[in-house]
Amino acid sequence: MTTTQQSRTVRTDQPKEYGARSILVLEGLEAVRKRPAMYIGSTDTRGLMHCLWEIFDNGVDEALAGYGDRITVALEADGSILVTDQGRGIPVDTEPRTGLSGVEVVYTRLHAGGKFGGGAYKASGGLHGVGASVVNALSTRLDVEVDRKGSTWGMSFRRGVPGRFDGDGPDAPFTPGSGINKLRRAARGVTATRVRYWPDRQIFLPDAQLSWRKLLDRARQTAFLVPGIEIEVADRRGIQTDPETGETRPEIIETLRFDGGISEFAESLAPDQPICEVLRLQGSDSFTETVPELDATGAMTPTDVHRNLEVDVALRWGTGYETVEKSFVNIIATPKGGTHLQGFEQGLLKAYSAALDGTRLLKSSEEVVKDDVLEGLTAVVTVRLAEPQFEGQTKEVLGTPPVRRLVARIVEKELTAYLTSSRSAVKPVARALLEKAVNASRTRVAARAHKENQRRKNALESSHLPPKLKDCRSSDPDSTELFIVEGDSALGTANVARNSEHQALLPIRGKILNVQKADLGAMLRNLECASIIQVVGAGSGKTFDIDQARYGKVIFMADADSDGAHIRTLLATLFFKYMRPMIEAGRVYSAVPPLHRFELINPKRGMDKYLYTYSDAEYQRTLASLTKKGVRFKEPQRYKGLGEMDASQLKETTMDPRHRMLRRITIDDAEEAEETFKILMGNDVAPRKEFIVQGAYRLDQEQIDA
Repeated sequence: MTTTQQSRTVRTDQPKEYGARSILVLEGLEAVRKRPAMYIGSTDTRGLMHCLWEIFDNGVDEALAGYGDRITVALEADGSILVTDQGRGIPVDTEPRTGLSGVEVVYTRLHAGGKFGGGAYKASGGLHGVGASVVNALSTRLDVEVDRKGSTWGMSFRRGVPGRFDGDGPDAPFTPGSGINKLRRAARGVTATRVRYWPDRQIFLPDAQLSWRKLLDRARQTAFLVPGIEIEVADRRGIQTDPETGETRPEIIETLRFDGGISEFAESLAPDQPICEVLRLQGSDSFTETVPELDATGAMTPTDVHRNLEVDVALRWGTGYETVEKSFVNIIATPKGGTHLQGFEQGLLKAYSAALDGTRLLKSSEEVVKDDVLEGLTAVVTVRLAEPQFEGQTKEVLGTPPVRRLVARIVEKELTAYLTSSRSAVKPVARALLEKAVNASRTRVAARAHKENQRRKNALESSHLPPKLKDCRSSDPDSTELFIVEGDSALGTANVARNSEHQALLPIRGKILNVQKADLGAMLRNLECASIIQVVGAGSGKTFDIDQARYGKVIFMADADSDGAHIRTLLATLFFKYMRPMIEAGRVYSAVPPLHRFELINPKRGMDKYLYTYSDAEYQRTLASLTKKGVRFKEPQRYKGLGEMDASQLKETTMDPRHRMLRRITIDDAEEAEETFKILMGNDVAPRKEFIVQGAYRLDQEQIDA
C-alpha cells in the first residue's frame, strides 16, 4: 500500500459531521473520573498520596481554626485509609439551596465547602472546595461518620454516588440512595469526623502504592507547623519494617508532637553545623484584593476584599554550602514556591545589602547576589491568609501577587535589625554571616571566570583540552563514550583496547576531591575535578547544559576492589552535585570488570576457551559446573586490578559494547539520594558513624575477602 492510500484510509475513519450531538457534557463528578490528573496531578503514587493529603488537610484546617488537637491516619490491611479528626464535624443539617445534608454536599458537589467567603475558617489549606468530592469520585467506596449534636451520623458513597452498602468492603452489594443516616448516640459535646475510603484501582496505575515514608514525613512536617497538635499515623498493611529501628512487626504506629514549632523544624532540616541560632522573623500586614463575589441578585460582582497576612519565618545559616528552603501557606507545603518564597528571598537580599553598606567587607567592584546569601541557609517560610490563590488544585505554587511585597518588607525589616544590631551577643554572629555571604560572592566570581574560560575554548581545538585526554575521532554525542580510568597503568592497556573512533579515555590520578565536603572554589581548583568538567564540556552546577555535553556516555572504569569502589563513589558524588542532569538522563555508567578468568584445556565443542566471572557466587557456580562436566582448566586467575589484564582481555570483557557489562547510575528519589550523599560523604561525621555501626551488625563475616 502506498503512502497516499494509507492517508486516505485514515481520513475515512474521521467523523463526517461535527455538530451539537458531538459535544459530551460531564455531569457532577463524572469530569473528575474522566480527567483525574486535572485534580490530583497524576494517577501514580503521587496522585494516590494527594488524595490522602486532601482528607488529612481537612482535619488540620479544623485544628488551625482552634477545634481539636488530635488527628489519626491509618493505612488498613484491606487497602483502605482511615482518617479521624476531633474537629467540629461536617455539618449534617440541610443545605437550603440543594436540599441535601452538609455531608452530601461536601462529598458530591465540586466547589462546595466551608472555606469560601471566610465564614467558617480564617485561614485554611483548602480553598477550591473540590478536595473531598474528588477523593470520593476516585474511590470505590467512601464512608463518612460524623459525631455532632449528640449523635453519630453516617453516609456511604460508591465512586461518588451516595447510597448504602450491605456489608463490609468495596465489593459489598450497593443500593444508590440519597440522605444521611443517624447511626447511634454520641456523648454530649463530642464532635469528630471519620473518613474511610478505598482508592479506585480502575483509576490509579497498578504500581501506585501508598508510601509510609511520605505519610510519616508529611505528618512530622504538619506537627512542626502546628505546635500542640498530636498526629498519630499507623501502618496495618501487614509485616512492616520500622524505618527507624529496622525491626519488623505487624503494625507500625508513630505519634508525633513538636511544641517547638518551626524553629525546631528548621533545626531538624539543617544539614550542617550552625553559625547562628535559629532566627524567627515574624510580622503581619494587610492588603486589598479584588475578587468576584455574589451580590443580592445572584450576579458575580468584582469586590474589594481586605485580607490579613501573617508571616512567620525560621532560618539559620550553617557552615555548609547547601540551601534548604521549605515554604508553606496555611501549613500546606508549596514545593515549587510562589510569591511568598520570592518575597522572602527578596527581603533577605535587601537586608544583607543594607547591612553590608555599613561595613568594609565588600570591595568597590564586588557585589552580593541572592545565591550568595542563600548559601548554607536553612529556612522554613510560612504565611497565613484567607483564600490564597494557588496555581492548580495540587497547590504547589502560591500565586497571590501582593504577598511577595509584604513578605519582602517584613523579612527585610526584621533581618536588617538583627544584622545591624549593636548588642554584644549578636554583633560577632552577624559579622560572621556577612563574611560568609562575601566569601560566597568571591567564590561565585571565580567560578564564573572558570566558566568563561571554558566557553572560550574551541571545541574543534583539542589543544585546549587536558593533554592527558585520549580523545575519539567522532564528535557525535549519540555514539561517543568517555571512559574515566583509574591510573596511568590502566590507561595504557585501555588505549590499545578501545575503539578510537567512538571511545575516549581520561585518566585520573588516585582519588579525586570529595566535593560534598568542599566548596565550589576548592572543586574548581582541583585539577582532576576541573579536567573532568572541562572534558565533559557542558559546564557545572546551575549552568550545566546537557545539550553541550561532548559524549553520549560517561563510564567510570576502576578496579574491582575497595579503592575502586571509593573512586567510583567520589566520581558519582561529583556528577550528582555538579552535573546531575547527566545522571538524570541515564548517561552515567560504571564499568563492571571481571574478577576471575578460567582458561579451559581442550574445551568441548561450543565452549569458549576463556570464561569470565564477575562475582564470587558466579565463580563458585562456574567452578562446580566445569568440575561436574569433567572439563579441565588451568588454575583460575583472580584479577586484582585493571592493570593485570592485557588489551584483548580488557576489550573483550569491559570495553567492547558487544560483550561488556555496564551498570547505569540512576536516581529514583532525588531527596533520598541527596540525604544518602550527605550521610556518606558530608561533613557531619555522627550520622556516618551511626550508619556504619548499624551496617556492621548485618555484615556476614564469611563474605569478607581477607
